[in-house]
Amino acid sequence: MSPAQIRSAEQALSVGTWTITFGAVLYSVLTVTPLMSGHSPAGWEWTAPILPLVVDAAVVIVVRLDSTLVRLGGDGGRWPVVLRWMTGLMTVLLNTGQSALDRDPVGVAVHAVAPLLLIVTAEASLAYRRAIAAALAAREAAERAEREGRERLAEDKRRQAREDRLAEFAAAERRERERREHEERMARDQREHEARMVREERAERAQREAADRVERERREHAVSERERREREAAQTREQREREAADRAREELLSAAPAAERLPEERAREIAKGAFAAGLPQRSAAELTGWSAGWIAARYQELRTAQAERPALHAVPATGTPSNVEEKAS
Repeated sequence: MSPAQIRSAEQALSVGTWTITFGAVLYSVLTVTPLMSGHSPAGWEWTAPILPLVVDAAVVIVVRLDSTLVRLGGDGGRWPVVLRWMTGLMTVLLNTGQSALDRDPVGVAVHAVAPLLLIVTAEASLAYRRAIAAALAAREAAERAEREGRERLAEDKRRQAREDRLAEFAAAERRERERREHEERMARDQREHEARMVREERAERAQREAADRVERERREHAVSERERREREAAQTREQREREAADRAREELLSAAPAAERLPEERAREIAKGAFAAGLPQRSAAELTGWSAGWIAARYQELRTAQAERPALHAVPATGTPSNVEEKAS
């Protein structure tokens, strides 16, 4: 059953309950007023409608507050039950009192229809509302479990993709290192060959190569250290963003649907948190009380802002100053 059908059923239940309630109240006032007028002191007959109005007002309060409590998932305890049955029995006795005094069993039965119908309708509507609330809670729990499963699957795919990228990056670094080592060996052999031919030049060249090697290793170490820090910073930032998204999602999931439309500033904050947590637009609309179109517009704004932010990615170095110097030499 769709949310629209559930709302339609709740609306029909509410309209029917209040129609029966107001009909029973009006009928009670018209029936009990002559009885009270006949049992009021002379000159006080004008007070006859007060008692049925007071009793029927209590009935209206019970029906209204019971529906509100059920919608909020609360339980008023035993006193609302006592008040509901006490007002119902009072209404029955007042409506059938005149017929009972006249020893008219048919009149008693006829006048008992409206109050008994009101009592049973109040109890039945309360049971219906509780059953609807329980069914909605169960369905929301199932949908939440399904969303969490999809999110876990997506997270596994993202983690596997990150591991694949790291493996590719390590392989590229290894190939680059082997290439540099090969080039260094070739250059060293050439230098050694030339050094055998010119002894003095060999000593000078060896000193220059040693200095170049130290500088190259220093630069390579600096580049490697900088890349390591950038990777650690990116991983830390990503972990914080995931933790913040998880906390926002848990807070939003634990929040109850809005009974009415929230202020726009608060609704925008909730929409932003729902977008960061990956919640569907329908859930954000239920939490804020705003329309689905308004939520869709906020989601589009957030997507645009996210696309405009520059992405920071670690790019493996394909060449270093030392490589350039080697090639130049």
